[in-house]
Amino acid sequence: MASFTSFFDSRTNRWNFDTLFNFGQISPKVQNHLKQVYLTLCFAVAAAAVGAYLHVLLNLGGFLTTIACIGSSVWLLSTPPFEERKRLTLLMAAALFQGASIGPLIDLAIQIDPSLIFSSFVATALAFGCFSGAALVAKRREYLYLGGLVSSGLSILMWLHFASAIFGGSMAIFKFELYFGLLVFVGYIVVDTQEIVEKAHLGDMDYVKHALTLFTDLAAIFVRILVIMMKNSSERTEKKKKRRD
Repeated sequence: MASFTSFFDSRTNRWNFDTLFNFGQISPKVQNHLKQVYLTLCFAVAAAAVGAYLHVLLNLGGFLTTIACIGSSVWLLSTPPFEERKRLTLLMAAALFQGASIGPLIDLAIQIDPSLIFSSFVATALAFGCFSGAALVAKRREYLYLGGLVSSGLSILMWLHFASAIFGGSMAIFKFELYFGLLVFVGYIVVDTQEIVEKAHLGDMDYVKHALTLFTDLAAIFVRILVIMMKNSSERTEKKKKRRD
């Protein structure tokens, strides 16, 4: 926890207007690579939105689309980098299936309050932009040590989910998984962004794979923020009903 706290260290000599746009430590070649990564990520997000919309229209999302998303991602990672067009198609397919898989949750959010979807997307975009940007302007490799912590946190989440499935869960465990999972994937944004920069400096310019990595983090954060907002909205509605009664 102390390591996460250090990320939010408010030393004024680190965060000021000059350092906000200081990418001098990143070579122009790597900067161009990052532009490709983020542009590809934007297209993947658009594909996911199309997938979610298709679920709302045709009720496509479910277990099969989740398997299709995983299959497309594995196929992408096993495809050689020189088959760029094929890998881009697989990335868009994976994003489309991911959006369709999130579709049932979006359907539920529409029933509660349609504005929650836009609010969750804006909150996700802000969180991603802030933490990914922080990783870019920080010193190189400064936050790579968080990789072990977030991996351990992900393992804890997996074991908790497994135990809940077998022995039954509780609301307290559900809340812990929700908020702790959000913290873990925010940490992954920082770690993955710096790893992408380091790999690019070492010659790994696979922007499709890097975009897939960030898209996975983005989708996980969006789902958790949306669930949190839905839960809070439902609780507020219940409180209003009780006051009226």
